[in-house]
Amino acid sequence: MFRVVPPTVTTPKEQEGSFPITSLYRNTSTTMADTSSLYEEDLLCPQCSDIYCLPVLLKCGHNICRVCLQKFWEWKGCQECPVCRTVSVHGRPPINLALKIAAEEYQTHRTSRNQELCCLHNEKLKIFCQNDEELICLICQTSKQHKVHECCPVEEAAQQKKTEISDMLESLRKKLTILNKTKEHWEETKNYIQTQANQSEKTIKEEFEKLHLFLWEEENTRLKVLKQEEKVKTQVMCEKLENIKDQMKILSSTINDIEKALRANNLPFLQDYKQTKKRVKCNIQEPECIRDILINTAKHLGALKFGIWKKMANFITFFPITLDPNTAQSNLKFSEELTCVQYSNKQILPDNPERCTTRVCVLGATGFTSGKHSWTVEVGQGKDWYIGVAQESIKRKSVVFLNPTEGFWVIGLCNGDSFWAQTSPRTKLVLKQKPERITVELDYVKGKVVFINAADLTTIHTFKDRFTERIFPYFSPGFYDEGKNSSPLSICPLTITVNVE
Repeated sequence: MFRVVPPTVTTPKEQEGSFPITSLYRNTSTTMADTSSLYEEDLLCPQCSDIYCLPVLLKCGHNICRVCLQKFWEWKGCQECPVCRTVSVHGRPPINLALKIAAEEYQTHRTSRNQELCCLHNEKLKIFCQNDEELICLICQTSKQHKVHECCPVEEAAQQKKTEISDMLESLRKKLTILNKTKEHWEETKNYIQTQANQSEKTIKEEFEKLHLFLWEEENTRLKVLKQEEKVKTQVMCEKLENIKDQMKILSSTINDIEKALRANNLPFLQDYKQTKKRVKCNIQEPECIRDILINTAKHLGALKFGIWKKMANFITFFPITLDPNTAQSNLKFSEELTCVQYSNKQILPDNPERCTTRVCVLGATGFTSGKHSWTVEVGQGKDWYIGVAQESIKRKSVVFLNPTEGFWVIGLCNGDSFWAQTSPRTKLVLKQKPERITVELDYVKGKVVFINAADLTTIHTFKDRFTERIFPYFSPGFYDEGKNSSPLSICPLTITVNVE
């Protein structure tokens, strides 16, 4: 605790030397707890009459708030002390650090002391009002405002409220833990999004390379046909031209000989008359009319794009259903076009809300809320599988039964020998032969799901229900089969036909 001595006027001799900061204080060993030895007037700025804020020490020994001094100098137009008018040297006066610390400690102590007193009665705050949740003094407790309120001593209330806050703090800690886990999950999701984008980009480029190759080969084939036609027809025209040139040469020679004979005398002309007449009657055929000799532009250019597109139908396959890997359990892997799924090694995937985690299954990418839809699934020789439809609101993170009550309309094969319709309870299906391809027909409006053996078109089972939300195709290929990958479930492509009306 510092005892601040009020500034005193110094003699010119004293002003010549530096003013010691320690000369402002006495009893430097005392602490701030001894507030009785601290006088507020010792800490007041002589310019603003408030507690010092960044006090600076002038050469004359007086202390002034730095802001107050700066304003005074700007108003005065010269650097003189506001107390004794002594002109200071040029430069910024130093901060009186000891006085600054004493002022700040006093300000803190005064604030703390004021907080411990009732603002109405200036009495110590010893009571805590439970109703208003505020500190009050003994006089406040007997007042009309708090008389009927539940009150208790500060120590008891503090313990109670600390326990209450501790419980709330524990809840916040749990929330922080959840947020940390969510942050980690979202960071994994962000990285997986990049992986998905890279894989999709690679596949798109590969597919377009195939299309580019097909178009390039088709272009070369068509250009070869055009060049071949050009070559053949050009050769024909060359032969025709050579032939007509020979005829022209012979005919020109004959005409020259006859003209020469006509210019001869009468006797020689008549002597050669028969021969000349024979040559005049020479048989020169008329030039033939060459048909179809021009390039068949109509064949090469007519419906060019349509012809390529039609031919492309033999190169492209179309599937009525695409699987959605974002809904797939982490042990499933897919073909490039997302039309085939099978059980495989576990992958590290984000646990997004759409993903099914409790069942080894995947949903179709497109859901239906109206109309009729059908698709054929090749189940092959798999020993365990389920196919059908499921509604959008199925529980994807908890164990559920595969029945209409839970939002599933599916049939399946168990242990390679028994077929079941997953009704409630489930129904065993008796089939004459084990189907390898099954067609699923969905009629949303009528609420029907029909399973048909694609080989003989016999009905395997029919579900009848009432759909009230979006319905998705459902596929579950089963688990590993003797250490190998399970038999895949594949969606069969449709036949593409090009019709012109």
